[in-house]
Amino acid sequence: MSEIGSALLVFVLLLVSTGFGVWVRPLLPEEHKAHETVQLVQLVIGMLVTFAALVLGLMTASAKSSFDTAENDLRAYAADITELDMTLRDYGSDTDAARKLLRVYMAAAIASTWPSEPAPPGEYPKNLVAPGDSQTLESPQLGEMLTSVGRQLRQLRARDPLQQRTLEDGLAQFRRVVDARWKIIEEVHSSISQPFFKTLTFWLCVIFLSFGLIAPRNALALVTISLGAVSIASAIYVIVDLDTPLTGPIVISSEPMRDALAHLTP
Repeated sequence: MSEIGSALLVFVLLLVSTGFGVWVRPLLPEEHKAHETVQLVQLVIGMLVTFAALVLGLMTASAKSSFDTAENDLRAYAADITELDMTLRDYGSDTDAARKLLRVYMAAAIASTWPSEPAPPGEYPKNLVAPGDSQTLESPQLGEMLTSVGRQLRQLRARDPLQQRTLEDGLAQFRRVVDARWKIIEEVHSSISQPFFKTLTFWLCVIFLSFGLIAPRNALALVTISLGAVSIASAIYVIVDLDTPLTGPIVISSEPMRDALAHLTP
């Protein structure tokens, strides 16, 4: 489910829970509205509010930490590609084809991973992902481009010891690039546990149901509860969006990749 869809679903469920509590309250016997009963409900709700607040805080911190980790790894990935290109340049003109393919890969990766941003100039495949599919570094076509770079490097034959050492360095750097790519691919997938997320939503619904049971029936109380539901839904939206660093409004910046592409120019 999308970030907005998750937030809207939670918002609607909280309002429905509150409305159910408001509807049930007049139907309860008078002994259920006694002061002692209301105090007990308030104590239980206070406990649930504490748990829910703690869980929401931990989920926000975890999502932000995952987002920052993915962003830092993308910067390291761009730096590794730049170093690989510099090594290939030092090797000589035999690596021109591999370097050109590396530039094509970088441009295509930027265009497909950040489709809402201006695409880099130049000639390269721009429609690598089928409509409706996720447009990320995980594209098989992008992976094949990077694999072809490594294939060309392995076909090189050094003419002297200096070129041999340079080629060995290039192959080692290429392996680091591939490892970094798969690390980023794994990091950009959502890590939120759906059973855990559903349990948290259930807690929140119980809390707002209780709000509807004990809240006075006036406009100010209903507006306050609605604002609380909006705040909770916005927190859910931020958590889900941060947990998917390459989709949604909050995404990792493409600047490291664009800077690396600028250094890859011949």
